[in-house]
Amino acid sequence: MGESLDPDNSAAIYMKLIARRASLTPQLSLISRPTPLTSASDVNIGRQEVDRGNCLIARYSCAEAIDVMAAYDGESEQGAYGDLKLPSHISETVASGDNSAYHAATPWLASNASQARRNQRPRTRLSRVLQGVVVVALSLVALQYLLALAELGAGKGSGSIKVPLRAQEFLDKCSLLEVKAGPPPDFHKRTQSDRFVVGTKPTLIKNATIWTGSDNGLEVFHGDILLDKGLIKRIGHVHEAELHQYVHLERVDAHGKWVSPGIVDLHSHLGVYNVPTLKGAMDVNSFKGPVLPWLRALDGLNTHDDAYKLSVAGGVTSALVLPGSANAIGGQAVVIKLRPPTDRSPTGMLLENPYETNSSVSHPGIIRYTDAIPPRHACGENPDRVYSGTRMDTIWAFRQAYERARQIKQTQDDYCAKATKGEWTGLGGFPEDLQWEALVDVLRGRVKVNTHCYETVDLDDLVRITNEFKFSIAAFHHAHETYLVPETLKSAYGHPPAVAIFATNARYKRESYRGSEFAARILAENGLQVVMKSDHPVLNSRHLVYEAQQAHFYGLPHNLALASVTTTPATVLGQEHRIGFVKEGYDADLILWDSHPLALGATPQQVWIDGLAQLDAPHLLSKPPSFQKPPKTPNFDKEAQDAVKYDGLPPLQPVPSKARTVVFTNVNSVYLREAKSVNEIYSAGGESGSSGVVVVRDGRIDCVGSATSPCAAAAALEGDAEIIDLEGGAVSPALVTTGSPLGLEEIRSEPSTMDGTVLDPLTDKIPGVVGDGTLIRAADGLQYGTRDALLAYRSGVTTAITAPRSSGFLAGLSAAFSTGGRHKLEEGALLLEVGALHVAIRPVGTPSVSTQIAALRRLLLGQTNTEPIHAIEQVRKGEIPLAVHIHSADAIVSIIALKAEVEAKLGKKIKVTLVGATEAHLLAKELSDAGVGVIVSPTRPFPRAWEQRRLLPGPPLSEKSALTELLAHNVTLGIGVTDAWEARNTRFDVAWVCPLRVNDYCHRPSLIVNLAIVTQAALESDGAISKTDAISLASANVEALLGVETDDLQSDLVATQGGDLLEFSKVVAVISPRRGVVDLV
Repeated sequence: MGESLDPDNSAAIYMKLIARRASLTPQLSLISRPTPLTSASDVNIGRQEVDRGNCLIARYSCAEAIDVMAAYDGESEQGAYGDLKLPSHISETVASGDNSAYHAATPWLASNASQARRNQRPRTRLSRVLQGVVVVALSLVALQYLLALAELGAGKGSGSIKVPLRAQEFLDKCSLLEVKAGPPPDFHKRTQSDRFVVGTKPTLIKNATIWTGSDNGLEVFHGDILLDKGLIKRIGHVHEAELHQYVHLERVDAHGKWVSPGIVDLHSHLGVYNVPTLKGAMDVNSFKGPVLPWLRALDGLNTHDDAYKLSVAGGVTSALVLPGSANAIGGQAVVIKLRPPTDRSPTGMLLENPYETNSSVSHPGIIRYTDAIPPRHACGENPDRVYSGTRMDTIWAFRQAYERARQIKQTQDDYCAKATKGEWTGLGGFPEDLQWEALVDVLRGRVKVNTHCYETVDLDDLVRITNEFKFSIAAFHHAHETYLVPETLKSAYGHPPAVAIFATNARYKRESYRGSEFAARILAENGLQVVMKSDHPVLNSRHLVYEAQQAHFYGLPHNLALASVTTTPATVLGQEHRIGFVKEGYDADLILWDSHPLALGATPQQVWIDGLAQLDAPHLLSKPPSFQKPPKTPNFDKEAQDAVKYDGLPPLQPVPSKARTVVFTNVNSVYLREAKSVNEIYSAGGESGSSGVVVVRDGRIDCVGSATSPCAAAAALEGDAEIIDLEGGAVSPALVTTGSPLGLEEIRSEPSTMDGTVLDPLTDKIPGVVGDGTLIRAADGLQYGTRDALLAYRSGVTTAITAPRSSGFLAGLSAAFSTGGRHKLEEGALLLEVGALHVAIRPVGTPSVSTQIAALRRLLLGQTNTEPIHAIEQVRKGEIPLAVHIHSADAIVSIIALKAEVEAKLGKKIKVTLVGATEAHLLAKELSDAGVGVIVSPTRPFPRAWEQRRLLPGPPLSEKSALTELLAHNVTLGIGVTDAWEARNTRFDVAWVCPLRVNDYCHRPSLIVNLAIVTQAALESDGAISKTDAISLASANVEALLGVETDDLQSDLVATQGGDLLEFSKVVAVISPRRGVVDLV
C-alpha cells in the first residue's frame, strides 16, 4: 500500500489538511486561501500568503507550512523522488489513523535517506552540503505526509485518537495560561539576588534614619542596614558579632541622615529617546500604524544614553521605559535598572528577564511577571495628530485590536479545554500569534496596561473598554483631568488605575489645559494611588524627587509624596515584592540623602543598585541638622476646592484690596531693592518674642518696625485698614522670569492661541510689506491674562521679559511686562517696549553656525545692504544689550571673538548677554575678561542636544557646577526658564540655590555688586551665597542683563505667609508701587 512521495503530492495533502482545519476552526485558518492547493503555483500562492503574515496560529503550524514549501523549493520537477516508497506496514498504519506510525516512520526515514539520493534522476551535481539539505527537506515532506494521512484517516471514523508529537509542549502552554503572574512562592527565601554581581562587597550603613515605605509610608526608624549578595540582609541594630562572616565589609556612617528606597520612575523614555538627541538613536515612536502591540522597547534600548548616569545621581534606580505615544498601542514597555550591566547589554539592564537567554521568544516554562512587558496605550491628541484621525478612530482601533486578541484567547481556551481532556482529533498545534500575544496576556491579567490619557472623554472611553473586554489598567499617565473625575476611574474593570502625573507641567496642549497643581492631593483624598513621573526626557528624571517635593508643597501628605516616587510606582509595576521598600530580602536599591528627601535641593550622597555603590568619590554638601526635618507646607484647602468647583479653571486674576492701607503683621523679615541690589532692612530674629509690622499705603511701604515700634502704633490707628497676618512670613522683592515665550502663548500646540513664530531672514522669504530690515517686537504680540502668566504672578513672579518666538537666527526685540496685567494699555502693564535684541546661534545644519556668525558680524559692523536698523544701532552704541541664545562652548568662543572685533572697530563697548549657556563654564575666565554676562537656562543642566553635552553636573557628580565655576570667575549671572509653565517655579529655582529655612546657611555677602546668583550655586558652594544675592538672582540681575531699567522704589514686592519667598511659604499679596495697589492672591 506504499505511495509514491513526491513534493507536489505532499504539498497537496498538507494543504488539504490545512483546509480541513480551517473548516473546523475558520477563525484560525492558517492560510486565507479556502481551497486545497494542488499545484506548484498554488504552493507559491500559499507561501505568499504566509509571507504576508496571513497566519493566526504562530510558531508550530506556520513552521509546518513553511517546511513543506521549503521542501518543494528543493526540487522543482515533479516525481524527482518518486522511487522512495513507504513500507506497507507503515503506510497501512498511517492510513488507519494509528499514531504509532510516527514513531515507526522516523527511524525508517533515517535508514533509507541514502536511497533517496541513489534513486534521484541525473541532474546538476550538488555539493555534499546541499545534498544533505535536500534529504532533510525530503524527510520533512515525508513526515508531513504521515501527519496528513494520519489526521485524514482519523477523520474517516477509524475511532483512533492522534496525539501530536508535541502534545506535552502544548499541554504545558495550556497549563501556563492559568498561572497567575507574580513571583514564585519561594521568592522571599532567596539568599542571593538574580542580579548579583560576583565580587560585590557587603556594605553596612550605620546610624541612618530609615524611611522603609511600609505602613503607608509612615514607618521610620533609626538603625543600620546590611547589604550583601545584592539584597538587604538586615535592618535594625546590627551588632559586631553578626559581622564576622563578612571579610571585606564596607562601612558607611550615615550620621543620622535619611535612607530611602531607590526612586522608581513609572514613566520614562531612557534609552529609547536618547540624549543628546540624535536621529541615529531615536527609537521612541514607530509610525508604521496606530496599533503595534508587537513592538518592544527592549529592541530599541540604547545603552549609551548620557542620561543614565545623571538620573542615577538623582537617586533613580529603576524605570519603566515606555515606547512613545504616537500610536494608540505603541508597543511593549520594559522595566530596567539604571546601573551599567556587567555584560553591557540591554538585556542585562532588565529588572526581570522574561525571555530565554539569547532569544526573543518568551520561555514557555518561565512565568512572565506582571509588568515584564506592559503595553503602552495612548489616546487623545497624539495618535489623532500623527494619523490624522479623531478620537473615534483611535477608540475603534483599540476595540478592533482587543476583539482580535479576545478571539485568539477564546480559541486557546477552547483548544486547551479539549486538549486537557485528550480530545486531540483535529486540534493540531497550540493556537497562538506572536503579534497579538501581548494583548492576549492583557486579557488574561498577566500584563498590565499603562495608558497615556489626559481628558475626561478619553478617560471615560478607556474605562468603558476595560469593562467591555475585562482587563485592568495599571495607571493612567499624564492624566491631567483625572482629579475631576475620580469616580470614573473607580468604575474601571478590576480596580481603579493609579494616576501618574506631573506636579505643575501643564497647558502645553489643549488636553493638558485644565491640569492642576492640586491634582495629586485631590486624587489621594479620593483614595486613588498617586505617582509622580518624569516622562524623561520631557523632565530630567535626575530631579524626579523634585516633582514629589512640589506635590507635597501643594497638599499631598509627606508619606504619600515620598511614596509617589518609590513604593507606589513599584506596586503599580507589580514589582513590590523586590523594589520600592526597605525590607529584608528586597533588592539592595537604596539612597542616602544629604537632607530630608522632600526638602528642596535634597541630593543623594550615595546610591546603591543591587548592593553596588553607584557614585565614585561623590562630592558632598554640608547642610545643617534642621534640613533633616520634613518641610512645613501651606494650607491650600480653598484653592484645591476651587480647582474642582470651577472644572479645572478657577479664577486666577488678582483682586486689589479695597482698603487704601494694608497692614501686614507677624512679619519675620523684610527685603527691599536698593541701588540695584537686594538688602534685608528688617529681621525679627534678634528680638525675643517680637514680630514685625509693615504698613502699606496706596501700594507703597509707609513704615516697617517691630510690634512695639511707632510704626505698629500708627497702624493701630488705621481704622479702615485691611490686616493680613503673615504668620512669621516676609516681604520680599518680586521675581523676574525670562527665557520662555510667556505672554506670547496660551496653549503651546494650538496656533490660534499664540502670537506665532517669526520669519527668519536666513531661511525664509521675508514679505516685502514687512521689509528686509524690520525687527519684530514682542510687545506687538503680547497676550495678557494667560493662565501661565497669572499663575506666575500668584507665585511671586510679577515681571516677564519675553523675546519673539523664533526657531531661527534673528528673533527680534524683547519686552518687559507685568504678569498680572489685564491689557497693554493698563497702567503698569507694559514695563518696557524694547529691551534687548535677541539672536540665536544653533547647530541646525542649514544655515551653518559659521553662516549665522557671519550674518551677526555684518549686522554689528553695519555691512548690510539695507539702511541701518535703529535697534542694531542701539546695540552698536551700547544702549541696549545683544542677547545671544547659545549653548556650545565652541560657538561661545566665536561670540567672544566677535565682540572684541566689533569693539575694536567701533571704539566702544557693546553689551552682550548669553542665554542658555550650558557649556559656558568651559570659558568662565574668558567670559569674565570679555565682560559677557550669562543667564543660565535651564538652571539645572541637561544634555538635551549635542551642543549641551559638555555640562558640569554639580554635586554629587562633580565638586562644582557650571554655575559655581562662573561665579568663581566673577561672571555676572542670572537664571531663566525654557517653557512658560516653568515661570511660576522661579521661586523654587532660587530656593534651590539657598534653602533658607535656617538663617545661618546662606550667610556670606555677595562677591561683587549686582552679582546674579544661579539656581544651585548656594547649595553647591556650601553657603557662599547670601539670602539677598539669592533673591537678586531672579530680579535685579536679570533686568540689568536684558536692558530693563527699573526704579527700585517702583519695583513690586511680595508678601508671603509662613516663611519668606524662598521657603515653602504661601504668596498672599503683591504690593505694586507703580500701580498704587495691593493685589490679594
